Amino acid sequence: MMREVRDPRLADVTITEVGVTADLLLARIYFSVLGDAEAEKEAVAGLESAGGFLRTQLAGRLRLRFMPELIFEVDRSAAYGRHIDELLAQIEESEPDSEHVEPDE
Repeated sequence: MMREVRDPRLADVTITEVGVTADLLLARIYFSVLGDAEAEKEAVAGLESAGGFLRTQLAGRLRLRFMPELIFEVDRSAAYGRHIDELLAQIEESEPDSEHVEPDE
């Protein structure tokens, strides 16, 4: 469906996860986008603009009594993972080389 949306702000958007509440009234759609904070803002604007179209498309494909409201959120898990990797690399660099030395008998 994302290919059917003809909004250039969504060209680099990847849907990473969708979570739906138990009552099926709310769907959180997590996405990632290539670029900086400005690209994220543009992607959010594009997704919110396309929200009605996406709900209509979903309604035609799913057999639900009510179509959930779509909430779009940036998936920060990849950035968080990179941050953890950077911290671990810093720790590794700051530790002195410690070779295992056997105690004298």
